[in-house]
Amino acid sequence: MNSNRLSRRAFVRRSGLAAAAFAFGRGLGRAAEPTQAPSAGSTPFLEYERYDGLGLAALVKAGKVSAAELLEAAVARVEQRNPALNAVVNRMDDQARGAIAAGLPSGPFTGVPYLLKDTGASYAGTVTTSGCSALRHFVPDHDSEMVVRLKHAGLVIFGKTHTPEFGLSSSSESRLFGATHNPWKPEYSAGGSSGGSAAAIAAGLVPMAYGTDGGGSIRIPAACCGLFGLKPTRARTPVGPDVGEWWSGLALPHALTRSVRDSAALLDAAAGPEVGDPYWAPPPKRPYLEEVGADPGRLRIAFTAKPWNFHEVDPECEGAVSEAAKLCEGLGHHLEEASPEFNELALGKALTVIISAQTQLSLQWAEKLLGRALTPQDVETVTWAQGERARRFSAGDYAEAVNAVHRTGRAVGGFFTRYDLLLTPTMCTPPHRLGEVSMMSPDLEAYDHLVGGDSAFTSPFNASGNPAMSVPLHWSTDGLPVGVQFVAPVGEEPMLFRVAAQLEAAQPWANCRPAQTG
Repeated sequence: MNSNRLSRRAFVRRSGLAAAAFAFGRGLGRAAEPTQAPSAGSTPFLEYERYDGLGLAALVKAGKVSAAELLEAAVARVEQRNPALNAVVNRMDDQARGAIAAGLPSGPFTGVPYLLKDTGASYAGTVTTSGCSALRHFVPDHDSEMVVRLKHAGLVIFGKTHTPEFGLSSSSESRLFGATHNPWKPEYSAGGSSGGSAAAIAAGLVPMAYGTDGGGSIRIPAACCGLFGLKPTRARTPVGPDVGEWWSGLALPHALTRSVRDSAALLDAAAGPEVGDPYWAPPPKRPYLEEVGADPGRLRIAFTAKPWNFHEVDPECEGAVSEAAKLCEGLGHHLEEASPEFNELALGKALTVIISAQTQLSLQWAEKLLGRALTPQDVETVTWAQGERARRFSAGDYAEAVNAVHRTGRAVGGFFTRYDLLLTPTMCTPPHRLGEVSMMSPDLEAYDHLVGGDSAFTSPFNASGNPAMSVPLHWSTDGLPVGVQFVAPVGEEPMLFRVAAQLEAAQPWANCRPAQTG
């Protein structure tokens, strides 16, 4: 294979995009300083979108811009762009201004605006709906441990982003809030379930935002919106205090970002066990941020474009893997076509049992909050059907499902004794048109088939617990982002950050912007 380091002109031409659709630069936060430093009191800060989160934090620390100015810059962009985007569903401007007035902690992101996904992250005193109409007035009385850590890092949380009901879909569409539009093409999905966060970043509202991933919910929207999205190793980040593990260990929180280094620094700020956690991931030897720019060495990288659940794969996604493999080989790595072998049918059944059971638990939790029994009218059709399906399974079925998940982890672990990384498509297709993946669908099997195609390459590694990332290295002939996934051995986020930074330098994506926001 030959290196695939396309020129910028060739990249735009190959993608079928007008040159105006991109504003190429040398990386957010690493570009040359503005010709003029932002003047004190200027609102909004016009250079805001030139920087990643660490870049903005450095400006605050140097006194070149204030946290209040950054917040107003972010708020102004939400005001201008969100009505067409529908990414931010709950504004927290006053809480954010109050946090700044009270004095922000000194951390790696002091003063940087940040958005929370509207599920999996409780913020005391603020509505958290989980995308569910029945919970549109639910206000938690405490912060999640992740929110505590994000605040401690100095982030200024000023809103909640759209998510499908209980995070059950690969497209961020809900009866409560409507649909989040993909900034690259508004008639297409931004992915799910962290689609609101992804769209907000791609549209320039924030440089990074909160996400959770139980089957691909960080990586899928990252792929749909042209972003970097990392799912950490199982139990790397805390999910307390309300639960000890999400989705039987399948799900955990982190973030979507534009730059690799922001993801690393966020993980440094948030990783580590909470007191009382049932288990936790092996600690890193040094800060993740120090891995960004470090030499990854010559790695053995396996690649495949064949999903384990037998879905067809779009040629665009196959081509993305082929190009990524050529790029990696050009960077000095050894590439070989191979993939882990495990019992695909057993894993598929196990995930159905676990997700159905967890959906039923979510419904029971909602009933306790509301003080009454739910009806099918309280939730979306797919949510209700998932909960009802759980009634067909026994306690023994659930126990066997957990065993099947762990057997998958051992099989994948054996694979990584022979290879350092695995390269796959992130999704089986480019982004869907809005409406194709609807949780109001009356046909649960048809719905499962669509979502199964979106998560075919991602969900096995929620089961195995491996860290995995979606990297934006390809755009379709229609001008839509197409991500590729890299999977590493358990505990090897450092390897992913080293490779991601190498790819980011070889084929920069940080300043690739949709035409309407570039």
